[in-house]
Amino acid sequence: MISTYETMQLEIKDDIAYLNFNRPDALNALNLEMITALTDNLKAIAMDEAVKILVVSGNGRAFSAGGDIKEMLAVQDEKEFSHFMDHINEAVSILAAMPKLTIAAIHGPAAGLGLSLALACDYVISDADSKIAMNFIGIGLVPDGGGHYLLRCRVGQEKAKKIIWEGKVMPADEAEQLGIVDEVVPQLKPAIDRKITEWKAKPILAMIKTKKIYTELNRPEFNKSLELEKHGQWKMRQTKDHLEGIQAFVEKRMPHFTGE
Repeated sequence: MISTYETMQLEIKDDIAYLNFNRPDALNALNLEMITALTDNLKAIAMDEAVKILVVSGNGRAFSAGGDIKEMLAVQDEKEFSHFMDHINEAVSILAAMPKLTIAAIHGPAAGLGLSLALACDYVISDADSKIAMNFIGIGLVPDGGGHYLLRCRVGQEKAKKIIWEGKVMPADEAEQLGIVDEVVPQLKPAIDRKITEWKAKPILAMIKTKKIYTELNRPEFNKSLELEKHGQWKMRQTKDHLEGIQAFVEKRMPHFTGE
């Protein structure tokens, strides 16, 4: 089965689903059209009982460079912004609760919202040349897409705070050392195939049941995190530091933040 959206590509081979972000010219930056396509595809995969494993990746030179800043800047109304964030939260909620085993296969940049989506997967594989960044702080914002919760689950709260506050672009091996990435490999495809073979040699339905149990145990806190991020992000969009961060990004210079 092959299903193609303009901004997303889905291919199902036997019991494996391969879902690719498909805005390569924009480094797979996530706009509303792409997030909607992602949600639709994830819903279809979740309902397909034949699928046991999902692999998420990106076409072109990137996994995903994050949210589409140009589109986000065009959203000025709070209701419209809330609507946009609800779409993000729906997509990441479906991915995190996916009743399949999931792999994020990272190459190139995985930043901001793109990294949040990768962290919503069960296993994160990165090639050695990837660049990993939870870099919302650079434009005066906070992580969204469940980034606070998902990063804390992987590295603990104190490390998560420092990673978020620093917002630096990390090489893949540093991300692996911190626990953000599970495995760094010279080539993605052989590593993905090996992981799939390893999982399929196990009682995979028992593994999925364990995931479902953890999903239900964690759902209230995860949902709370998504709501706090949505409201916090709107507040940060009103700050002078956010405006300065965006201006500096556009002008390709270092921002001068004032704490306002």
